[in-house]
Amino acid sequence: MRLFLALVPPPALRRRLGELAERAWTRCGGRRVPDDSLHLTLAFLGEVDEAGADELMTWVEELEVPEGEWRLDAWGCFSRPGILWVGGRTPDRALVALQASLWHELEARGFGRGPSHFVPHVTLLRRARRLETQGLPPIDLTWRHGRLALLRSFTENDGARYETLARSSTT
Repeated sequence: MRLFLALVPPPALRRRLGELAERAWTRCGGRRVPDDSLHLTLAFLGEVDEAGADELMTWVEELEVPEGEWRLDAWGCFSRPGILWVGGRTPDRALVALQASLWHELEARGFGRGPSHFVPHVTLLRRARRLETQGLPPIDLTWRHGRLALLRSFTENDGARYETLARSSTT
């Protein structure tokens, strides 16, 4: 099964992000990420067998993730594969530290090395026809976070769907 670790926005923030996704989709086209799929990926783990998934679920449920606050105030894009996203103008040190800490633990569990560069972001569009962020509305959102989720990804004809397998506790 395809697994990843992520922060999932609370419902009110998810709705606001969905509104931004709708505005971006109207301008840029592509495939809009559904509101219930919006998240911040901290570690993509790829294919994991059932025994490994069970171990990860136990590990995630025992994790204590510090609470934090992330300011989303910028649009961005990755030209390949046409991703339009929202994130922060300045790197959020707490998120970068959390991601590095998770990868340190994951490497010890045999998951290889984490990415060399981490850009905290929430993907709103995939395969956008235009990657023009000028003219999109200004963003000034705050995301209070403190629980990590282990998610399973299912690929379907209309995109990915996610199932929560485990959640961390908070400090």
